[in-house]
Amino acid sequence: MATSSFSNDDDDGLMTEINMTPLVDVMLVLLIVFMVTIPVLNHAVKVNLPQATSQPQDLQPTHIDVSVQADGTVFWNKQPMTPEQVKAAIATAASQAPQPEIHLYADRAVRYEAVADLMSEIQANGLSKIGFVTQPATQP
Repeated sequence: MATSSFSNDDDDGLMTEINMTPLVDVMLVLLIVFMVTIPVLNHAVKVNLPQATSQPQDLQPTHIDVSVQADGTVFWNKQPMTPEQVKAAIATAASQAPQPEIHLYADRAVRYEAVADLMSEIQANGLSKIGFVTQPATQP
């Protein structure tokens, strides 16, 4: 029997060549996928739209600074107010269109009850945009 020079007992299952067929198959599948999807992505309906000039309405809501000091004194836009004046100012602000944003500055030592009552009054009148203003912590 003739023995082939390519068959050795020590390298029975080893292939030293890369099989290119699976790589070519994957590349062809990807090519077909891209050829099918590219026309779909570029498809758009051509419409001749009319020309018009208009100014966009820039209705930015105003903001109101409400400060509560440690003793419970309320400042409305840096003006001290009594509780009755605060209620009237909140009702006036709630009737504005668009409704203003409330920026709430509360002292660190103020009682929670004073801030909670003020927020409750603001929300009861329909104002929903309330933001707490804080100072960034200093890095040691």
